[in-house]
Amino acid sequence: MSLPLVSIVIPSYKPGHFEQCLRSALGQTYPHLDIQVSDNCPSEAIRDICARYPQVIYQRNTGTRDKNVLGAFFSGKGDLIKPLFDDDILHPFCVERMVAALNQEPEAQLVFSASQVINIDNQRTETRRPYQTSGSMPGRDLQRSMVLGMRNFVGEFSTVMFRRERLWEIGTAGLFRYGGWDCTFGLADVAAYFNLAGDGSVFYIDEELSYFRHDQRLESNSNPGANPNFGYCFSDYIDLAIESQVAGVISAAELAALGGTVDGVAARLSAVFPMVGRSQQRYHDFIAALG
Repeated sequence: MSLPLVSIVIPSYKPGHFEQCLRSALGQTYPHLDIQVSDNCPSEAIRDICARYPQVIYQRNTGTRDKNVLGAFFSGKGDLIKPLFDDDILHPFCVERMVAALNQEPEAQLVFSASQVINIDNQRTETRRPYQTSGSMPGRDLQRSMVLGMRNFVGEFSTVMFRRERLWEIGTAGLFRYGGWDCTFGLADVAAYFNLAGDGSVFYIDEELSYFRHDQRLESNSNPGANPNFGYCFSDYIDLAIESQVAGVISAAELAALGGTVDGVAARLSAVFPMVGRSQQRYHDFIAALG
């Protein structure tokens, strides 16, 4: 069997840890890959780093945030797309293990793994292992678990790999939108996972294959001080639950049972993040309309 081409795509903005990130891509044991950097850094720091590695495909991207991410994803020419964000790190076996999983499971559209959270000093701060064994599951079951639990146990984009063909079926306008709700400013990754998995399956690898860097000192979408849209990371869970009921992934009774959780989240956060209160109201209006 010929090895599929894997595109490691790196939407970049922050140069601080970029070279370590890039070298983790270059250090993969999998032999058939290309590495593409989409650079939105306001300085020339990332360009200068890439210039030292001639095997890297570099492109300047004037799009910010979601546009830079989409530009990177859709620039990949490989059969499989492996996202990597500019301060995260891949284990050397990451691509090899994920390709093997997708080859083993032709119906799987998405693969993810256990991961580690690291801080600015590369110290491990949290192990994320949602399951205790590797295996596949229907994509809709994954969606149900995430919606009813209101949590993203897959992790960030650096934790996944997906098929390019499926990405192009969805298109740029639909990747971060689920049903009638646009998650671009909040849970774009969660909406993308729901769309990429679709009616297929997903595969989980019970090995720590990526390292997500989280530190309050960094400029990151996961830090409230650096992300003006941080509140959508909470409110989108409510709206994704509504859209999942519309899509038939969860039942009306299951959606109604989330009422206590929705009200609890709104009570804690709506004063700081008004979008949470708006989503709470949308939820109650929707439940009332269901009768």
